[in-house]
Amino acid sequence: MTLYLLMALAAAVVTFGLSFLVLKLGLRFRLHPPIRERDVHTRPTPRLGGIAMFGGVTIALAIASQIPFFRLVFAEPGKIWAIVLAALIIVLIGVADDLLDLDWMIKLAGQILAGGVLAWQGVAITSLPIGGLTVGSGQMSLILTVFAVVFVMNAVNFIDGLDGLVAGVAIIANGVFFLYSYLLVVVTTPINYFNLASLISVIVIGACVGFLPFNWHPARLFMGDAGAYLIGLLMATSAIAVTGQVDPGQMAQFGRASLFPAFLPILLPIAILVVPLLDFTLAVTRRLRAGKSPFSADRQHLHHRLLDMGHSVVHAVVIFYSWTAVVSVGLLLFWVVKPYTWAIAFLVVGLIICTLLTLAPLSRRKAVEAAAQAAPAEATDSAVAQFDPLDEAADALPAGVEPPALPPPSDLKGTLR
Repeated sequence: MTLYLLMALAAAVVTFGLSFLVLKLGLRFRLHPPIRERDVHTRPTPRLGGIAMFGGVTIALAIASQIPFFRLVFAEPGKIWAIVLAALIIVLIGVADDLLDLDWMIKLAGQILAGGVLAWQGVAITSLPIGGLTVGSGQMSLILTVFAVVFVMNAVNFIDGLDGLVAGVAIIANGVFFLYSYLLVVVTTPINYFNLASLISVIVIGACVGFLPFNWHPARLFMGDAGAYLIGLLMATSAIAVTGQVDPGQMAQFGRASLFPAFLPILLPIAILVVPLLDFTLAVTRRLRAGKSPFSADRQHLHHRLLDMGHSVVHAVVIFYSWTAVVSVGLLLFWVVKPYTWAIAFLVVGLIICTLLTLAPLSRRKAVEAAAQAAPAEATDSAVAQFDPLDEAADALPAGVEPPALPPPSDLKGTLR
């Protein structure tokens, strides 16, 4: 465990130093795109933080390769080089998109290429912990791997809209996944606690910790598509490295034979990405129904809706953190504690609290509206105006000027929802 923490520290220190350098260069050479209509920030901000994170990840991997305890992780160097090459491809695509706004087909092609590189060197889905189910062919393994990598990368990128959101969610999600992969190895192969999935997870945690001080609200530096794609790629890679390595029969030898532990390699990656996957699914469905590309941009993501409900940026980010932590930790508890009623209780209570926190602004708004309506008329003019901007605008008209007449009700039919 100590060596894992040292790798996280190395990734954090390197990422922090490179983030400072990238920030200075980005401001000096004005390497920031103009503010878009869907953006939440109001001042130009460099989007090249993904470069710093890539540097932190690669240098941490290089350091780990020189430590004897990680020798089994690097026993197949082709896999490590494939991860680095796939990460480089994604970072280059992301940086180009941040600076030049690439067509979505070019980005998708780069993502498919990165997933193909991983599968080519054996970082691929070859089996699933469903009764020992084995993927039937190399072609099917390639398709499943590429699909999983592209899906997770875009899911993570879709929630990258608020300061500190992706970095914090990644810290929580990878923290839970690291604990699971580490405990899994302790149970199945207690003579060696070092594995690729745990190493990648802990390095991602370190890179995000080193980057977060620059990205917390108000952010001075964004990770951009390069950083979001990189995090998604590495999270998918760590999940792929674990999936297929769990034999339910072997788990039974340790008293772990149960539905939930046997399926955790599938369920946990989904749980730690529950918010990005939900946002991704809703966005793709919404855009396809509107006849648009699933990769087209809009301002209807979950984080935008939280802001529209009345949450501040920090509150919205904390809510995302809370949902991620409750779902992922709750699912992990099915592996750690017995009886399972404790895990179920944690999930139920946690989800109720998260729901209340999410809907809190609606309750406050209704309370203010009720108070304004119950107060004397002369004391409510300004209070009611914020809920009825048409009245406020009418009050601001010069004396003798009538407000424009509304069209007849028949003309309004079909425009009101």
